[in-house]
Amino acid sequence: MKRKIKIKNAELVNLLGGSAGSFPKYTTQIINLANQNAQGTRAKVVGQMSELIQEFPGKTLDEWIAWYSLKHPDSIDRATELTYAALQNLAEAIQLVDKPMVREWVKDLVHQKTFAGLKFQEAILKRIAELLDTSYRLSTPEEESKGIDGFIGDKPVSIKAATYKSKTTTAQEKLQGAMIYYDKKKDGLSVEFDL
Repeated sequence: MKRKIKIKNAELVNLLGGSAGSFPKYTTQIINLANQNAQGTRAKVVGQMSELIQEFPGKTLDEWIAWYSLKHPDSIDRATELTYAALQNLAEAIQLVDKPMVREWVKDLVHQKTFAGLKFQEAILKRIAELLDTSYRLSTPEEESKGIDGFIGDKPVSIKAATYKSKTTTAQEKLQGAMIYYDKKKDGLSVEFDL
């Protein structure tokens, strides 16, 4: 008989001999956002964690902390400074946000960006299909939920803004098919694809 269990992060830390930190509600989300902007925990600051954990000769959290601290003695301080500076910028920016600004942001997202994004997708699919002398179609809602934006011929494709290539997203979107990137220029769209 198959069984499934879930081990929550706090329990996982406890099982591995540590104790999970306790933070006030919403604070970790704000710190995460600041860290994404600052890139304070990138490999160039704190080391390549996937490699470091493989090199680590110990077993316990306390051994990890001691070993890591010797290997990267200034990393925690550097990451903290970068993230805290970005947090200060967010704190200043949040003072500028009021309800009318939130309303304008929602309108811009729902009206302009959604319309333009969806219409860009169709225009891109159509143009590439013409170039390759084949058909195209937009994805169904079920296909879209799998990260497919459309099909060129019978090939599934995902269409993203060029800025997507440099993003680190916590959503960990699972994209399927060939990637098509577009960049909105003053005179139109610049499209990059490999089909």
